[in-house]
Amino acid sequence: MTTNKEAAERRIGGVRVTGGRIVLLVVTVLAVWFILMNRTTVKIHLWGITTVNAPMWVVLLIMLLAGCVIGALGYMRMQARRRR
Repeated sequence: MTTNKEAAERRIGGVRVTGGRIVLLVVTVLAVWFILMNRTTVKIHLWGITTVNAPMWVVLLIMLLAGCVIGALGYMRMQARRRR
């Protein structure tokens, strides 16, 4: 019989598999799929200053990366507050 800790720390190929990592993998796959499905060129209005034409996948990739950076910064800030 396995304990809760053993069940929570399953390993596949030497990599620890957790629920959070599974969710991250699924969201990443869905984001990449969504980006690849949206490859048309779009017109982007930047605060009324200028207009840029770019492929939709580039815009989506930039937004995905920006979200990842913002999430990582928020996570680091939360960890710093917990250490105090």
